[in-house]
Amino acid sequence: MPPLGPTPVRSQRFRALGVRQVDAIAARFPLTGEQVATVRLISQVLPFRVNEYTLSELIDWDRVPDDPMFRMVFPQRGMLSPGDERLLTAATGTGDRQAVAAAVKEIRGRLNPHPSGQQELNVPRIGGSPAPGLQHKYRETVLYFPSQGQSCHSYCTYCFRWAQFVGDADLRFAAPGPEVLVRYLGEHPEVHDVLVTGGDPMIMGTDRLVDHLEPLLGVESVRTIRIGTKSLAYWPQRFVTDQDADDVLRFFERVTAGGRTLAVMAHFTHPRELGTELVARALSRIRATGAVVYCQAPLIGRINDSAATWSALWRAELAAGAVPYYMFVERDTGPYDYFKVPLAKAAEVFASAYRTLPGLARTVRGPVMSATPGKVVVDGVEESAGGRFFQLRMLQARDPALVGRPFRACYSPTAAWLDELEPAGDTPHDIAAAVWGGAPGTA
Repeated sequence: MPPLGPTPVRSQRFRALGVRQVDAIAARFPLTGEQVATVRLISQVLPFRVNEYTLSELIDWDRVPDDPMFRMVFPQRGMLSPGDERLLTAATGTGDRQAVAAAVKEIRGRLNPHPSGQQELNVPRIGGSPAPGLQHKYRETVLYFPSQGQSCHSYCTYCFRWAQFVGDADLRFAAPGPEVLVRYLGEHPEVHDVLVTGGDPMIMGTDRLVDHLEPLLGVESVRTIRIGTKSLAYWPQRFVTDQDADDVLRFFERVTAGGRTLAVMAHFTHPRELGTELVARALSRIRATGAVVYCQAPLIGRINDSAATWSALWRAELAAGAVPYYMFVERDTGPYDYFKVPLAKAAEVFASAYRTLPGLARTVRGPVMSATPGKVVVDGVEESAGGRFFQLRMLQARDPALVGRPFRACYSPTAAWLDELEPAGDTPHDIAAAVWGGAPGTA
């Protein structure tokens, strides 16, 4: 059964452009010599990749360097601390590769490459040994990292999974095939939701994607397959004009026809990413297969930290037939200090944007910290005779008994992450233990 919707005549082959092509990019687009030098310097630590669609359709070159899409894909001065930038510059200036490699490793180690206990707490075990390429943080959901999907069509400068892309096997989650996943699922029938992530699974060709995902259709306990992807924003051709675009949509149809829920978890950070004809066609074709598109993104300083931007983003998602799902808080990793937004401002941005939405777009939740104990949402700020507090709630938790539970933290105008907050005196002891490691007043 062919997927619905016409395919445009014009086709374009995907080609990744990295630091080796930065001079060629500068010859076509108005990049200054200083900007080229910045890309060369910072990309030694943080990954850099773009493509023709990102360059030609998403960046407003008349607004560079202040354009949000430019900041999303091109490394900027300030993404490393002044000390780390001096260390990297000095090492680079020696021309000694070993000195550069040592400086890069030292800097990356300070950037918290695996936040929220990803390596220490999330990796499950089979027969006493770690299961490669899997994470199991919440009872009902397992994350799966197919090794061939640990890249993206373009790299976001704020990406919390930047460590997947820097070529260091010690920092990378990757599963060569689905065998370990299927075995693990057989031993854990409580898991009914598999999130295929990366990187971006949609960087894979359809044959390889099917090799990884089709075995899940034989696991009866798995009822939902989620695919986390930025491809709709950075390369919608994947679903429209790529050589195997029709093949991947036929596979989506096969999944949904078998009674499973297929959820495409689309990462849209800015409304401009929804503004092209190609992305509209891609969304329409995906939805025609029976898949559901959910949209999520972090709140990022200097890129989308305004209520007007989020209101426009959520309205555009709804108009395209997608479901606004999560506004995340930028995680404490990578160039965190450059992009972080205080929780007080995040709550204000969310509430202001939320009030502008029609009812069908009020499916969105946020701002949400995906932290070590679970997903913690900031429901607002409370003023009382006892002081000022953040109203918090566990949307998801390692301990299922905590899910849905409200609690409070002392207000801070500058705190941008959970570990910068102090528990209110009335915080339940089990929540205080999970979030702060002890009873109120002992954090």
